[in-house]
Amino acid sequence: MGEANSADWERRAARGLAFLRRRITGEYEVDEFGFDQDLTENVLLNLIRPLYETYFRVEARGLERVPNDGGALIVANHSGTLPLDALMTQVALWDHHPVGRHLRMLAADVVFTMPYVGSYARKAGHTLACNPDAQRLLAGGEVVGVWPEGFKGIGKPFSERYRLQRFGRGGFVSAALRTGAPIIPTAIVGAEEIYPKIGDIKPLARLLGVPYVPVTPTFPWLGPLGLVPLPSKWYIVFGEPIDTSGYDPSAADDPMLVFNLTDQVRESIQDTLYRVLLQRRSVFF
Repeated sequence: MGEANSADWERRAARGLAFLRRRITGEYEVDEFGFDQDLTENVLLNLIRPLYETYFRVEARGLERVPNDGGALIVANHSGTLPLDALMTQVALWDHHPVGRHLRMLAADVVFTMPYVGSYARKAGHTLACNPDAQRLLAGGEVVGVWPEGFKGIGKPFSERYRLQRFGRGGFVSAALRTGAPIIPTAIVGAEEIYPKIGDIKPLARLLGVPYVPVTPTFPWLGPLGLVPLPSKWYIVFGEPIDTSGYDPSAADDPMLVFNLTDQVRESIQDTLYRVLLQRRSVFF
């Protein structure tokens, strides 16, 4: 056992030294969106992996439904006050997908205006939630993630947990239709319980220029300790892909088709949420 631990430590040390050497010499690449794959794989994912494996004990199901190559669009429900669900989906796809795929998330403008957060979001491969960026990534063969509920999803009160909010105008469907990428409805259970939102300090939110400042059973009553998320048990379920390759790219301009596909994706996610909720034994186990 001691020899095995020693060998593992030596391998980690060697990887760490190799990473530092590449950073010093500049032998790493950054793509047109600012994605630093070397930094993401060796640092950023390592920082959030303990949350995935130990704290939330995430179980990912249906990963084989995400193609091994080519573009694909992951569409998921959004919840939890802070967007940890998106980060956990990123870990699931890199660590547990058969060939390990990076998730390129589409994020709201406010993410990229926040000090440090915006910069590291770019380095982790994420970009603005806009159709041109989504289409370029999908056409380039990337797995793109979108949470179309946006702040309405992560900021909804606990009383509305696991009830999907409006999906907007279906811009993500248009991007998939123009590139022929499959749409993979994805349901995330467990994130709703990490920060049960029971109120909102709206004057402070306006002062800070953020969508909301939540009141939870632990925040602000316990001060900084109230920022620690509750250790709920998570499930991420990747559903059956919706094939768009049979449509002409011009179909993206058909508002009725876009509406119907958007509604189909939404219903698929909602049905899976209800099914997993019925099956789970406990919020925390």
